[in-house]
Amino acid sequence: MKQFNWIWFVWLLLVILWNYIWVDVPPLADVLVAIFLSILAYQFNLKLKK
Repeated sequence: MKQFNWIWFVWLLLVILWNYIWVDVPPLADVLVAIFLSILAYQFNLKLKK
């Protein structure tokens, strides 16, 4: 089994927090924030592997 990936766990936690803290934002904002956080997580993951 693959090792647990903490970066994606933090990404998921941030997306969940975003959805529960800012409940009045439109769905498009939810998608954009999830994409933005995903890009940040990916970049952070790349820097850790170097």
